[in-house]
Amino acid sequence: MLITGHNLLPVPSGELQIPRLLNSWHTREQHPSEAAVTHPVKFSLVVPTYNEAGNIERIICLLSQLLDQALPNDYELIIVDDNSPDQTWSYAQALMSDYPHLRVMRRQHERGLSTAVIRGWQAARGEILGVIDGDLQHPPETLLTLLTRMDDGADLAVASRHVEGGGVSTWSATRRFLSRGAQLLGLVLLPQVVSRVSDPMSGYFMVRRNAIADVSLSPVGYKILIEVLGRGSIQAIAEVGYVFHERETGESKVTWKQYSDYLQHLLKLRISSGRLGKLSRKFNFPVARFLRFGLVGLSGLVVDMAALYLFFDVLNVGLTRSAIFAAELAIINNFYWNDVWTFGDLAKQQRGWQLMLKRFLKFNIVCLMGLILKILLLNLFFNGLHLNAYVANLLAIALVTFWNFWINLKLSWRVTQVK
Repeated sequence: MLITGHNLLPVPSGELQIPRLLNSWHTREQHPSEAAVTHPVKFSLVVPTYNEAGNIERIICLLSQLLDQALPNDYELIIVDDNSPDQTWSYAQALMSDYPHLRVMRRQHERGLSTAVIRGWQAARGEILGVIDGDLQHPPETLLTLLTRMDDGADLAVASRHVEGGGVSTWSATRRFLSRGAQLLGLVLLPQVVSRVSDPMSGYFMVRRNAIADVSLSPVGYKILIEVLGRGSIQAIAEVGYVFHERETGESKVTWKQYSDYLQHLLKLRISSGRLGKLSRKFNFPVARFLRFGLVGLSGLVVDMAALYLFFDVLNVGLTRSAIFAAELAIINNFYWNDVWTFGDLAKQQRGWQLMLKRFLKFNIVCLMGLILKILLLNLFFNGLHLNAYVANLLAIALVTFWNFWINLKLSWRVTQVK
C-alpha cells in the first residue's frame, strides 16, 4: 500500500441529495462532507473509479493541465474510488502533493458508479458539477467545450456520441445495436425525459448545481444522466459531439447487468413521474417499492403452490408438514427477491452474511405475525361482519400485505449498523 500524508475526503452518508452551495463557515458536525471552511469554486469534476490504477496518473495529469489553463485556481478534481483491489485510491492519494486541486474519496461500504458520482457531488464545492469516466474513453479536451456551453447559459451540457462530431471508434455491431436499442426503449418508456438529449446513456456531462440541489436522487446502475434529467430542474440543454474511444489499459466494465439496470431505472422513473409517483409523494408512501413487494409476493404464491403439490401429491408427505415446508420455501423465495430487489438499496448498506441472516429471521417473524393477523381478520370479516368467505379472504390478504410491507420496511430492512 502506498503511504501518504494527505487526508482522504470524508464519505458523505445518508440520503443521496446534493446540498446547495455552501459559502460560509461550517463545522464537520454541520456538514460532515466539508472541511471546516468551505471555499466555493466554479467547477467540480468527479471521476468515479474502480481498478483504474493503470490509468489514474495519466487521467489526473491530463485533466489538471486542461483545467489549470481554463479555470486557474477555480476548480477541483474529485476521485471517488470504490475501494479498488488494485488500490486506485492510494495511487491517486499519492499524487495530491503534485496536484493541489485534487481530492480523493475512498468508499468502503457502498458500491456503484451512479452513487459514487452523487457522493462526490455531495462533497463538492463547485457551482457547476461534472462527471467523466476514469478510463480515458472520454476525451478530456471535450471538457473545455462543455464548460463554454455552461458559460453560455446551459443548465446541462452533455457530451454526445450521436450529434455532429460524435461517434464511436471500434464498437462491434452487437454493441451498437444494444446501445441504440436501449435508447429506443427509453423513448418508449420515458419519452419526455429521454427525448431531451440524443445520448441519454452518456456518462460525460456537466450540470448546474442549483438545477439538482435538494432533490432526492435514486439512480440504478451505471447511468446517472437520465436521473438528472428526470428529477432535476433542467431548462436549457446543450450537446457537444465527442468520439468514444476504446480502453488502452484495464478491462471493460460493460456487462448485461448494465442494460438490465438501465431498464429498471427507466421503469422506476416512469412510475415516479406518473400518477403513482404523485400519489406516493402526496401521502409519503413508497408506492413503487410496495408494487415490487407485491410482485415478489405473487412469485411466493407460485412457489408455495408448486411446493405443496411436490410434497403432498408427489412425495406423499402429510398435508400439515407439506404446507409448512411449502410456506417456508415461499418465505425464502420472497426474502431473497425482496433483499436484492424490493429493498436492495437498503440491503447494500447492511452487507455481510450475519446481517443478512438477521434480516431473514426478522422477515420470518413478520410473516408469521402476518399469518396470525390474516386468520384473525378472516374470522372478523366472515363471522363478525358476515361477508362472503372469498371476499373476506381477499380483504384479509390485502390488509396483511400492507402490514407485511410496512413492518418489514421499518424493521427487517431498517439500517441500524453504520460504520
